Amino acid sequence: MTDKDSEISAVVVRERSRLGNFIRKRVGNPTEAEDILQDVFHEFVEEYRLPESIEQASAWLFRVARNRIIDRFRKKKEVSLSEAEDDEEYRLDLTLPSPDAGPEAEYARAVLLDALREALDELPDAQREVFVEHELEGRSFKEMSAQTGVALSTLLSRKHSAVLHLRERLQVVFDELDD
Repeated sequence: MTDKDSEISAVVVRERSRLGNFIRKRVGNPTEAEDILQDVFHEFVEEYRLPESIEQASAWLFRVARNRIIDRFRKKKEVSLSEAEDDEEYRLDLTLPSPDAGPEAEYARAVLLDALREALDELPDAQREVFVEHELEGRSFKEMSAQTGVALSTLLSRKHSAVLHLRERLQVVFDELDD
């Protein structure tokens, strides 16, 4: 075992419990928390072996863990409109940061929800109604079409236009949260 390997092992043993607790407090899912912990240690090992080693390992680990947690909340799975229509399990609220995942996630969720409300108010009534009924109330396009008499393709088109507008408006907020 090299000196670097010994140093890496010592840091991992010393910081594992404290870093794990830090992550678990901010990530509600224990499996995801463990995945983040393993990713942070993997990145630590890779970085530590570079010629310019890490000076303050503990501070570095916590900074990387915090960034990984934030990245996890920002990461949004791109879902095409047709996939979203067919996938009964897709819900907008599941793409937002969990309100139980710590102060940073709670803040990001509040900012995103405020921006979403503002962006929804900017939409034409027909687009807003389709988006709200499908995404927030969980109604299917078929159900909406049967109730309103509006063609399925028209409802899909309205939802698509709403999604494009909301993506554009919310991207600004995501970029600001990223800074």
